[in-house]
Amino acid sequence: MRKQNSTFQTVFLSEAGGEPVNNDYFAYVELDKYACYVIADGLNEQPDAESARLAIETILLAFQERPSISKSALRSYLRAGNDALRKADGKNSLKASVTVLVSDYAKVRYGYAGNTRLRLYREGIVKEKTEDMSLGYDMAKAKKQTGDVLARHEERNNLSTWMGRDKGFRPFISKKIKLVNGDILTLYTRGIWENLDEGELKDIFSEAKDDPQECVDNVEDMLLSKQPEHLGNYTFVTIFADKIFLDPNKKKRIQKIILISVVIVAVILAVTLAVWLLRRQRIRRTEEMERSFQNAMEYIRDGNYVRAGEECEAALETAKKLKDKEKVEDISGYMLLIEAVNKADGLYGEQEYESAQADYMTARERSRNADHVADEYIEKKLSVINDYLSVYDYIRLGDSLSTKGDYKGAEEKYLSAKSLATRIYFDGGRKEAIEALDRLYEEMVKEQEEEEAERKELADAQAGAAEMLAQGDKAFADGDFEGAKVYYAMALDKYQKMEDDENSALAEIRLQSCVKKSTEKDEMEKMAEEYIEEAKQLEEEGNYAEAKKKYMLAKDIYKELKEDDKVSRTENQMGMLEVDAEEEEKEKEEKEKEEQKQQEAGQDGGTVSGNEAG
Repeated sequence: MRKQNSTFQTVFLSEAGGEPVNNDYFAYVELDKYACYVIADGLNEQPDAESARLAIETILLAFQERPSISKSALRSYLRAGNDALRKADGKNSLKASVTVLVSDYAKVRYGYAGNTRLRLYREGIVKEKTEDMSLGYDMAKAKKQTGDVLARHEERNNLSTWMGRDKGFRPFISKKIKLVNGDILTLYTRGIWENLDEGELKDIFSEAKDDPQECVDNVEDMLLSKQPEHLGNYTFVTIFADKIFLDPNKKKRIQKIILISVVIVAVILAVTLAVWLLRRQRIRRTEEMERSFQNAMEYIRDGNYVRAGEECEAALETAKKLKDKEKVEDISGYMLLIEAVNKADGLYGEQEYESAQADYMTARERSRNADHVADEYIEKKLSVINDYLSVYDYIRLGDSLSTKGDYKGAEEKYLSAKSLATRIYFDGGRKEAIEALDRLYEEMVKEQEEEEAERKELADAQAGAAEMLAQGDKAFADGDFEGAKVYYAMALDKYQKMEDDENSALAEIRLQSCVKKSTEKDEMEKMAEEYIEEAKQLEEEGNYAEAKKKYMLAKDIYKELKEDDKVSRTENQMGMLEVDAEEEEKEKEEKEKEEQKQQEAGQDGGTVSGNEAG
C-alpha cells in the first residue's frame, strides 16, 4: 500500500549528443514497498560498449530479489553491478560511473561510485548532493574552488573509484534521508554538469511547479542553447516526491511493539540467565574490540597513527573471532586508512614529498569511507607538502634559468625559495636554496672572469690584426706588394676569427687592391724587360739611338716601380751604350780621315805623272 498511498513522478531524458552512440543509461523499478532508481555513464572508449546497461540491469535484478533500503542491501546491489562488469566477456574490461537511489516512499538512501551526480532540492535549496570521486574534485576542493570549476578541470574524469574495478571498489553509501512533500530528486551524467553549472540548475528547480516534464525540458533547452563545441552523451532524471507515504497504523504498531517487547524482554532475560556463561566470553570480546577501536580513534585524533594501527589491528582480530562481518568490514576500512597514512608518513619522514603527496591523496580517499576521521590531519600534511614542493619548484626553476644564463631570474627564484622555506621553517629547503645561491654566485664570478679573459684576448687579437694591417699598408706604400699581401692576408684571417665583419671587409678590399697592384707591377716589369731586350737587339745592330730610347723607357718603368737596383743597372747599360757609340763614332771618323788621306794621296801621284810626261 505504500506505493498506492504516495505520489512519485519520474521523468527523464537520455540523448547521444554529438556522439554516434549513447552509452548513458537510466532505469527504475517501483514496487509496492520499495523503489529503486539507477543512472549510469559508460566509461569505455568503444562506441558500442554496454557497460552502463549491464550495470543497471544487474543492480535492478539484485534489488528485485531482495528489496530493501538498508545500507548493507544497497552495498550489495552496487557490488553485484561491479562483479557483473568485472566478469563480463570481452577484450576490454567494462567500466561505468553509477548512482543508485532506493526509497520506501518515505525515506531515501543513495550510493554511488564515480562522477554521476545526485541532488535533492527542497523548496529550491540543495539539501543533499554527491561528491565526485575524481582527482579533479580533490584538487579543486584542496584549492577551495567552486564546483563549477570542476566542469572544466582536466582531471575531472580521472576517477579513484568506478564500477567494474577489480580491487579497491569502495562505493559511498549515504545515511537514510527523510523526505517531505514537494522534495525533488535529480540524477544526471557528466554531459549535463560539464555544460550547466549548479546555479543554472538551481534556478530551474527553484521555480519548478508540479510538472517534472517541464523541468526536464527546461534543462535540455538551456543545455542546447549553449551550443557546446563538444557535447557528449547526456542523461537527466527528475523525481518529484509530491506526496510521501504516511503509515496510518503507526501508533497501533508502536503499542504492539511495546507489548511484544515486554514479552521478548522477559524471554530474553530468561534465556540470558540460561546462556549467560556462554555469552560472557563474547561480551568480553566485544568490549575488548570496542575498547581497542576507541583507543585507535583516540590515537588517530592525536595524530599517532602507528599506535592507532596497533589498536585497530587488535580490534580487527577480535571482530574476526566474533565473526561480525559488518564490524570486520568497517574496521578494515579504518585499517586501510591507517596503513595509507603510515605509508605516507614514512615517505614524508624520508623527504620523498611527491610520493608522500600521492599517498596522502590515497589516504584521503579512504578517509571518506571512515567517516572522514583523518581529513584534518591529512589536509595539514598536504598543505605542508604543497609548501615544501613550492620551495623545490622555485629551486628547479632557478636551476633552469641558470642553465639558460638568466642569472638575475635564477637569483630571484632561489631567493623566493629561501624566503618561503624560512617562513615555513623548512630547514632542508632553506639549506638547498642557500647552496643553490652559492653555486649561482660562483658561476657568475667564473663567467665574469671568463668574459674578462675573452675581452683581453679579443683586444690582443684586435691589436695584432691592426698591426698586420699597418705593416701591410707600409709595404704597400713601399711598393712591396707581395709583402703587403702576406700582411693583409694575416690581418684578414684574424678579423674573420674574431667575426669582425667590418674590418674583415676592409682587409679584404686592401688585399684585393694589393693583388691588383701586384699584377700591374708584373705586367710593367715584363714590359720593361721587353724594352731591355729590344734595346740589346738594336745595340747589336748598331742602332744606338733607338737602343737608347728603349733603355730610357725601361728606366722610366723601373723608376715608377721604385726598383732602384734595376734603374741603376739600366743606367749602366745606357752608359756602356754611349761608350760604344762614341767609340764607333771615333772609329768611323778615323776611317773617314784615312780614306780621305788615301784619296788625297792618289790625286797627288796623278799630277806628278802628268808633269813627267809633259
